[in-house]
Amino acid sequence: MKFFLALSLGLLFTSCTVAKNNYTKIQYEAGACFGFCPMFKLTINPDRTTVIEAEHFTFEEGRSKDDFSKEKEGNFTSTIRQEDYNTLIKMLNKINIKSLNAKYGNRNVTDLPTSYLTVTFKDGTVTKVEDYGKNGTDELAELWMFLENLRKTQTWTKVK
Repeated sequence: MKFFLALSLGLLFTSCTVAKNNYTKIQYEAGACFGFCPMFKLTINPDRTTVIEAEHFTFEEGRSKDDFSKEKEGNFTSTIRQEDYNTLIKMLNKINIKSLNAKYGNRNVTDLPTSYLTVTFKDGTVTKVEDYGKNGTDELAELWMFLENLRKTQTWTKVK
């Protein structure tokens, strides 16, 4: 009986701390604006390996219009910390990505950045979300902030 109780409690705590991962690839792209918004594409795999294709202002701050003529920052790799990966999966599960609109935002304002999210599920389906202005829903705005902060909170290695 004690064994059964201990096993039940262990399973309960494990199920609360490990988020169910139905994803085979998560891609996030931060688009340009009329300022110095970071521009990059982030690809996250289920084994937590991650690639950033950094265009401009991803790791370097922009200071003048001449910064746009510089070469792209390059490609970088990392393995996202387990805690951060779990947080990301929980956030995706919470927003129920398949139920979101394909597009958000008001295009009448012309200087805002766009976020693009492409999620590939284990069943082969793909969901894409485009958010002009990065305010589609409160949960999406929180997700965009989390994804963009990964470039600052992880250890990145330049590969080219």
